[in-house]
Amino acid sequence: MKFNWISEKEIDDSLKKFCIDLEYHLRPRITRFLMERLELECEGDFSSFYFDVDLTSEKLRIGPKTPLSLTQKIIFDFQSEFGTFTFPQPKPSI
Repeated sequence: MKFNWISEKEIDDSLKKFCIDLEYHLRPRITRFLMERLELECEGDFSSFYFDVDLTSEKLRIGPKTPLSLTQKIIFDFQSEFGTFTFPQPKPSI
């Protein structure tokens, strides 16, 4: 899986560290989510999944590069689980 970081400002060292920490926080949760729903279909390979992380609005979305057939199978559960995600603190100014 890949993360696309969306920010209104340039990603400096402080924000980059925050993004790395956030990815370490999100990756296991998203992996468990995908395994529960698509492990057999994807054979444990989730490399075709892309996630947009909007640092300004604090929204996590399935990215448009994710195959539509996979997105359609999980979109409602994903939005329910991650759509109103609150980023862990401390958060640098974004």
